[in-house]
Parts: sequence; structure tokens; C-alpha cells
Amino acid sequence: MASSIGSIHELYPTIEIKDERPCLIRTIEDKKKKSLSYHTYQALVLIITFLSYTTYHLTRKTSSIVKSALDPQTKTSPSLDLKSYPWQRNYLNLSNGNTTLLSSSSNSSSNDGWAPFNGGNGTELLGYLDVAFLAVYAAGMFFSGQIGDRMNLRVFLTIGMIGTGLFTALFGFGYWFDIHNFYYYLIVQMLAGVFQSTGWPSVVAVVGNWFGKGGRGLIMGVWNAHTSVGNITGSLIASALLKYGWGWSMFVPGAIIGFFGLVVFFVLPVSPLSVGMHMGDEDANCSKKDYIEEPFLPFEIMEDTQDEEEHAIGFLEAWKIPGVATYALCLFFAKLVAYTFLYWLPFYINHTEIGGEHLSSETSGNLSTFFDIGGVIGGVLAGFVSDKLDARAITAASFTYFTIPALYLYRNFGCINMYTNIGLMFLAGVFVNGPYALITTAVSADLGTHRSLKGNSRALATVTAIIDGTGSIGAAVGPLLTGYFSAISWDAVFTMLMTAALIAGLLLTKLVIDEVRAKIDGYRSPRGSRADVLV
Repeated sequence: MASSIGSIHELYPTIEIKDERPCLIRTIEDKKKKSLSYHTYQALVLIITFLSYTTYHLTRKTSSIVKSALDPQTKTSPSLDLKSYPWQRNYLNLSNGNTTLLSSSSNSSSNDGWAPFNGGNGTELLGYLDVAFLAVYAAGMFFSGQIGDRMNLRVFLTIGMIGTGLFTALFGFGYWFDIHNFYYYLIVQMLAGVFQSTGWPSVVAVVGNWFGKGGRGLIMGVWNAHTSVGNITGSLIASALLKYGWGWSMFVPGAIIGFFGLVVFFVLPVSPLSVGMHMGDEDANCSKKDYIEEPFLPFEIMEDTQDEEEHAIGFLEAWKIPGVATYALCLFFAKLVAYTFLYWLPFYINHTEIGGEHLSSETSGNLSTFFDIGGVIGGVLAGFVSDKLDARAITAASFTYFTIPALYLYRNFGCINMYTNIGLMFLAGVFVNGPYALITTAVSADLGTHRSLKGNSRALATVTAIIDGTGSIGAAVGPLLTGYFSAISWDAVFTMLMTAALIAGLLLTKLVIDEVRAKIDGYRSPRGSRADVLV
């Protein structure tokens, strides 16, 4: 049997063919002399994009773990006000027999920190690093979406991953080269943010290219577990390496994402067209095909066979797609909450007494993974519910409103003991990550293929970048405000987070009403996009 490229030569002997297949796939298909099935490509796409974005979050999580090593504040917890919560004082007295455990544990003095972050304004400086990274990340996201819709996503993603790995490692080099200049770390973090911004628009666009709307919420809910898996893996790796020096906690994750960047370059197929297929081919019995019925065609030939050539849409045009602005603003507040936990949860645990004791930096980092485990469940659950109800806005708003009591419970009762802390942290992770995951995956993909685009598939990266880029501005604001509010009281931090969750839910009110009205009217287009109904 002829390979796809061989078939092209037979059909178009006089045309110079540009092979867009990744190197490893091209080698395998040419050797086997037949093409991989559509479902094989889909599985490959899910696995590779899952692993690639796992490594993005792996490198992003490390800075939250090294915070306590850079800035080992005296373990005084403004969050535990025994006058305000007398029942906590009574519980601790009963559990421990006295109040001596309310003092700092010995491990608090085992680390002198790292200048300039170990001074009186260390927490504030760390907040500046977070906001600088996220501000550049948010700004870069808008440009990344435009670039991603105009160039080969596989190359674009590879550049982003290798660049991310380089600057993450350079942050760690500050440990070995004894660098204590704040502006070195600030510039490195900002450049890391530029390359990090390439990841999300690219992976969502690739997955959206390969999967239709049916069951997209559940598929992307499961797939979006890469965020939490990356956070968990990053926490475990960085925490385990802290004992050897905090530089290793940055260098090793940087090397990992660089390696997977090469995997993406050699393996990832970015779209069905890039390997000679169409979206409708998944309905066929691909496993029984010896070779693809419609051979690989270069983009130049493909465009000649189409009635109308697709063009990447403009930035302002993408904003005008119904629902994009609403979900983007909602994600601003939802991501503010999510990223505050991402960057500050290990620090919060480390500086807050749990059962009357302070935990070490390593233990705090490991414990924070339960929030991410809850996030995995939340993302899958939100996707599943939204598919079953056929209601993205109702699902996102419900999870957002439930975030408020979950945060209140964790703040006020998480200090009782380790088990209570873990349980309430897990619950908070479910509701915080649920709407965040749903909006950044299924909703973004739905809107990126909205009927107003008339079938144009070259809008996914731009729409995704607009929604997540706007959300990333909130992600920058949250950690910045936390740096200030935590110096006053952690109660102020949690009040800010609950307020943000409330606003996020309220922003979806109109879309929720539209979905409820549509349910009552019993109107659903059998082949329409969920995004069409949502907006």
C-alpha cells in the first residue's frame, strides 16, 4: 500500500509537495507505507498536548514552592486570631493540653533565606515577581493567539516550551552564581512569562482542531487535568529538591519542559489537514483503512480545492464574537482566585498554624497538592455536568457560587487539624478549578468555532488567547493584592477571593438566564454549537 505522500505523487506528479507531517510521524508512515488512523492521531494529540501543558504548569508552580526558601518569615500567622475565634483556642487547648504549640516550630529558623527576599519587604518583592510574570504573560497571550493562528502551531509551541525551560533554569542559576540582584530575577521572570504565553492558545487550538463539539466538555474536562497534574508534579519535584538547594527546584523543571518541547516538534500533528485528513474522517471506520482515502495534501493544494480560503480573524473581530467578552471578564475574576492559590497556597500553609503547629516548606508544598487533586475532579465534573445539561453558563456560574462557602470553610476551619485542612482544601480545589477549567477549554473551543465564523477554523488560538489573556490579567492582580493583604491579615485575602468569585458568577447572569429560557422553551438546534445557545 502506498503512503499518503506516495499517493500525492501519483495524483499530482508535477506539483512540488510540501510535507507538513512531524518528522517522527513521517518516518513511521513512510516505513509502514500506510497512514495512521484518525483515532490514532486523536489519541496522540491528547497525550502530547496533555504532557506539554503539564510541563508548562510544572515550571509555573515551582516559584510558589521556593517562596518559603527565599523568604523564611517568622512563622507568625496573622490568620489565626484567637480573640476572634475563641472556639479555635479552646480546640487547640483541648487537643494539645496547653497553648505552647502556638509558638513557631524549630524548623522556622533553619533557613536564613536568600537576599534580597529575606528582608522585611521580602513578601512584597515576591509579589512583584508574580505580578511581573503574570502581567507579561497576559499581554503576551493576546499576541500569541494572533501568531498561533498564522504560523505552524507545532513550531510555535516548541519555541515557547524551550524558551520557558531556558528562563526557568536561569532563575535557578541565581543560586549557584550567588546572584542577589532583584532585577535579575524580575527580568528572568518576565521573559519566562513571554514564552509561557505561547502554551495555552496553542494546545487548545490543536485539540479543538481534532475534536468536534459532541462531548467536548467531558473530553476537555479530563484533558484539562494537565493543569492540576502539572501543579502537583511541580510541587513534589520542587519540594523534594529544596533540600539540595532551591536552584535545583527551578533548574530541573526547566530541563523537563525543554525536553518535551523537542517531543512536540518531532511528534505533534497540529490539525487533520496537516496530515491529509478532514474533521469528518473520525466518523469513518479508520481502523480498517490501509491508507487514508484522501491523501495528504500541502496547504497550497488544499486551499485550491476549497470553495473559500480561510483567513485568521483579527483581534477586534474576535472580541465581537457573541459571548467572548462576557466569558473573558468572568475568567478575569475566576483566574484571580485560582492563581492566588497557585502562587500563595504553599506559602499560606507554611505560615499558618495547623493543629497548633507550623509545617516545613517541603511539607507545605506537598500538602498543597490536595488542592490540585480537587482541581482535577472539579474540571472533569464541570465538563461532564455541562455536557449532560447542555448548559455551559449554568454550570460555570453554579461552581463559582459554591466557591464562596468553600473558601469560607477552608479559611475558618482549615486550621483545626491536618485532616480537616486536607478535606476543605480538596473541596475548595473542586469549586475553584471547575469554572476556570470549563471556560478555558470547552467554552473557548465552542466560541472559537462559533457559527458566526461560518466554519472558519482559524480563530481558535485567537479566541482562546483573548479569554485566557483577560483571565491572566486577573491572575496577575490576585497574587499582587495577596502580597499586600497577607501582611495585614489572611482574612482580608480570603475576603478578596470570595468577592472575586461572587463577581465572576454575577457576570454570567445574562447567559444563565438565556440558557434557562432556552431550556423552558425546549429550543435546541440539533447540530448547533453549544456556544450558539450560550450567547
